[in-house]
Amino acid sequence: MATRSGTEVAATVDVRDVAGKKVGTVDLPAEWFGGEVNIPVMHQVVTAQLAAARQGTHRTRTRAEVRGGGRKPWKQKGTGRARQGSTRSPQWVGGGVAHGRTPSDWRQRVNKRMRRGALRSALADRLLAERITVVDRFTFAAPRTKDAVAALSALGAEGRVLLVLADFDATAVLSVRNLGDVHTLLVDQLNTRDVLTSDVVLIERAAIELIGTGRRSGDAEVEVVDAGEGA
Repeated sequence: MATRSGTEVAATVDVRDVAGKKVGTVDLPAEWFGGEVNIPVMHQVVTAQLAAARQGTHRTRTRAEVRGGGRKPWKQKGTGRARQGSTRSPQWVGGGVAHGRTPSDWRQRVNKRMRRGALRSALADRLLAERITVVDRFTFAAPRTKDAVAALSALGAEGRVLLVLADFDATAVLSVRNLGDVHTLLVDQLNTRDVLTSDVVLIERAAIELIGTGRRSGDAEVEVVDAGEGA
């Protein structure tokens, strides 16, 4: 693992344009693309992501909540039939549900360190499998699906493709919108599950240095001024 300008580098990969032509190289930081692949951490984080995606709005009514059934259907004895107290008991058609499902919050708590570790492991796994492609800029003169298909073919992106943009680009988003195998994310939305479910990670060069910062390339830098300086 090499070190350049005080930063550990996991690998140096080629940078290509949308025509597939090499336009340079870029260093992938070991902070996000190096280290061992921690499968248990990735499993726990992805499980938490799937759990958080559950709505949890399922709900059934108990016998107390179903309307009607306040009168005893027949007398207790002398009919030859089993005793019944209400037509809204769970064994009756139209009755309540015993031990039914109620609204639930399925979210699992995962700390920041685990989330970052899982994302690093996922990206490192894709790098080891040579499934990461860096593109200079994934943009076109106008939104056109045909141009996007040609670009993906030139870049060798086959199967399920995760396109990671440095900032929102309407032409790129609209161009791949009709492609079912292409999932687009902005760099501040990058997550473990989407990386693992993709066959190829296609990432813009400007997005690499923004991984884990929570920012996009279009975000303005905020200058923090000491209150004492203005005095």
